[in-house]
Amino acid sequence: MPKKDKLKATTKEEEKPRETTVEFLASLATVLVTGLFIITFVMQAFEIPSSSMEATLLIGDHVFVNRVQFAPQTHWVGPLLPYRSIHRGDIMVFLSPEQPGLYVVKRVIGIPGDRIHLQDGAVYRNGEKLNEPYVIRSRGDYIAYRDNFPAVPASEAEGATTAWQEEEPHYIQNGNIVVPPDSYFAMGDNRDVSYDSRYWGFVPSRNVVGRPMFIYWSFETPADQYTQTEVSQRLGFMFHQIIHFFDQTRWRRTFKVVR
Repeated sequence: MPKKDKLKATTKEEEKPRETTVEFLASLATVLVTGLFIITFVMQAFEIPSSSMEATLLIGDHVFVNRVQFAPQTHWVGPLLPYRSIHRGDIMVFLSPEQPGLYVVKRVIGIPGDRIHLQDGAVYRNGEKLNEPYVIRSRGDYIAYRDNFPAVPASEAEGATTAWQEEEPHYIQNGNIVVPPDSYFAMGDNRDVSYDSRYWGFVPSRNVVGRPMFIYWSFETPADQYTQTEVSQRLGFMFHQIIHFFDQTRWRRTFKVVR
């Protein structure tokens, strides 16, 4: 009897219909379309080019950005996607208000209505000093405008844009910069070298792209690599990445959640 049962089971497996070529191609097309939709509308890959967000994000970190979480909620997909407003302390990717087409990543320090000022490098929001364990001071020097913003006028700051020098006085109240509606005040975690809202102003809500989710790959990258524009230099670094993929990949940063 056991042998007979085994024979029946084998016969049944042999009679199971196999997937046809058409069915396989249809399944493959479904996977590709789903992946393309996610990459196009839900997630986007970005590479960190500067040290302004160290040590939260390093030069050479490659991150996936959630493009829908900070987007305006729509009725037809609202229940399916986790929309929410931007919070203080969020890290966000946005289009630079100063350089069209340039993607920037910074931390949200102030939302509409917040009153911001810096004193000796420390940030005060709505009268309270912030506890910012993620901040580093890589240079440790003192620059009056950078460290005591906005007590020193932007017109006296090296690096402040002309537009911000003209606009800044309109947003100062009682020694604080007041964040206007539909805007955010953003700064880098590496405060000594970050080129941020102190120098070019507020981030309009329409410029926000999304929130970095996690690092999917991190490679040891020279600080000046992203200033190299020649094709030969870029190809040379790509070849370098291939050769040193295993020994210069920062493996412990792989799949690290960005906070």
